[in-house]
Amino acid sequence: MGLKHSTTKSFKYAFCGLNTAIKNEPNFRIHLVFAFFAITLGLVLGLEILEWLFLTFTIFFVLILELLNTVLEAVVNTTSPEVNPYAKIAKDVSAACVLLAAGMSIIVGVALFLPKIILLLN
Repeated sequence: MGLKHSTTKSFKYAFCGLNTAIKNEPNFRIHLVFAFFAITLGLVLGLEILEWLFLTFTIFFVLILELLNTVLEAVVNTTSPEVNPYAKIAKDVSAACVLLAAGMSIIVGVALFLPKIILLLN
């Protein structure tokens, strides 16, 4: 009974975290909008299974890094509310991780979608 209870609580906390990110983090919502468009485009263009794997991995990678960036910012803001150069480095590097992942997602999106769009237009 204890395992079921703790598992249920874990899922509750996880969904609470997602809800918090959706409500409070504009960048997370932006990534979700792009993910929705990418998935819709994938459905329209008929991606193959391996292409879906690349797309979903890339989407989740960006979303996970955005969540981790939010966590790091919250922890840094809580533990170091005053201006601290090390806190700034941590927050800036964390944001850079998300930026690189978003850049990677653009490259993956172009590689997946552009050839199919070109075929459709020809």
